[in-house]
Amino acid sequence: MARAGSSDSTLRELAAVLATMDNADAVYDVLFALLTSREREKIALRWRLTCLLQKGQTQRAVAAELGISLCKITRGSRELKYGPAAFRQAVRKAVGEADAAAKGR
Repeated sequence: MARAGSSDSTLRELAAVLATMDNADAVYDVLFALLTSREREKIALRWRLTCLLQKGQTQRAVAAELGISLCKITRGSRELKYGPAAFRQAVRKAVGEADAAAKGR
């Protein structure tokens, strides 16, 4: 049985390692190796829905676009409102970069 808090310290260790990597492809490879296909799909979906919410889409519009229930959107919406500042900043950055790239086309 794992000690209480051991998963948190291990996750922090992983985060520290990923933070030292300056190549997005290498980070992708690490995540791809660690996560199952289903886990990758769930994380990608959560990221996508939070980005759509950040762009100003309504929860109903996101649900319709992604073909998911409103219940699945609740966590992403809550994290955008009350979650860690670093998470909110990362989503804003991703949305801003995607918007800038779209304008540059």
